Amino acid sequence: MARPRTRRVPVAMSAETVAGSWLRGIRFSGFSLVMMGLLIVAVVILAPTLRSLIEQRQQIADQQAAVDQLKSQVTDLKSQRARWNDPSYIRAQARDRLYYVMPGEVSYLVIDDRPPAAKAADQGPVSTQIQATKTDWVGSLFGSFMTAGLSDATPAELSGGTGTKQPPPAPAPTPGK
Repeated sequence: MARPRTRRVPVAMSAETVAGSWLRGIRFSGFSLVMMGLLIVAVVILAPTLRSLIEQRQQIADQQAAVDQLKSQVTDLKSQRARWNDPSYIRAQARDRLYYVMPGEVSYLVIDDRPPAAKAADQGPVSTQIQATKTDWVGSLFGSFMTAGLSDATPAELSGGTGTKQPPPAPAPTPGK
């Protein structure tokens, strides 16, 4: 039995997309493929070279900044050398650093020999107004008076500075008895 032949009917597709039609319209020739290959090879070869070129430019800029800094130091040192060639500058430095004086002059050197606590206390602001005292001298005078008046220690014990009562000395034995 022979099968009846059916006819194929194309199915209607939806509207073709823009990208699909654009891709189907591209035709590559041998020349365009060779040119794209050469372009890719050029990028692969030139990329590391460009990177090293950029790094070298950065190093050159850093070295130029270092040279500029050294040039400014050289000019400072030249001006300092010119000052040291001046006899009056040398004389002033000898006076300040080495405490030298010219013949006939008298040098006074004041050394602050106060303890550091006294130096720190002087660091407060100086005022032109009268300020209250920091100690209560009336209270300390009254406390000293009351302590001395109410104490039963003898004057010898108080002047000894011990502040404790000591027994009176024992009488010495007399010889001959």
